[in-house]
Amino acid sequence: MIATPAWPPQSTPRLYVAAPLAPGSLRIEGPAAHYLGTVMRTRVGDPVKLFDDLTGEWLAVAASVGKRDLVVDVTERLRERETVPDLWLCAAPLKKGRVDWMAEKACELGVARFVPVITRRTVVDKPNTERLRAHMIEAAEQCDRTALPEVAEPVKLAALLRDWPESRTLFFADETGGAPAAEAMRSHSGPAAILIGPEGGFDAEERDAIRACPHAVGIGLGPRILRADTAAAAAVAVWMAATGDWGNPMARSFIAA
Repeated sequence: MIATPAWPPQSTPRLYVAAPLAPGSLRIEGPAAHYLGTVMRTRVGDPVKLFDDLTGEWLAVAASVGKRDLVVDVTERLRERETVPDLWLCAAPLKKGRVDWMAEKACELGVARFVPVITRRTVVDKPNTERLRAHMIEAAEQCDRTALPEVAEPVKLAALLRDWPESRTLFFADETGGAPAAEAMRSHSGPAAILIGPEGGFDAEERDAIRACPHAVGIGLGPRILRADTAAAAAVAVWMAATGDWGNPMARSFIAA
């Protein structure tokens, strides 16, 4: 007996749409249309998966394919928007390339909010937040995410600490020494944020200001020296394992192509 092919196929392209999705006709233009029509060679009748960071993931079918646009019929919702753990990543912007990588990993690992923090040693004081969001969207499309991190406007460290919410623990990577990250995170449940400094770390005055914040907890990330982008990914991974959603037995685990 011949098995019925899976529908939609595993190879179905996925795209983020910056508008609430619902059943009906939808026109796709610009780079997304080029990707579907030229790169993926989508034809009339082919399936497409769409997500909007609001209502979840939807199945659509190509109704017409033109040179500059593509019309799809959105037919059914495949999944609700995923639940995201309440974790912020507050990090000093790095040089182009490394900060893009950090943004990608923040999305892949399930961070709810990404906050660029300007410190005295920050190399890039005007990060391109639109570019960072574009990298997050690409990561979400590839990694089957239905939620995107919020990208906040850059904020100076002093302002971040001054306005810090009382209900949120601030774990900061302290290169001079702190409690083992997993141990500290397990003992502080609830809304949290991770603060990562720039290349060269925080200066002494900044470190004292962070420690003076009543909600700050210094953490160590092991015996090895880590680059700032590596430290960010490592700290988020530890938090997800210690108190986030990695312990959910229903969670899927796979490697994106």
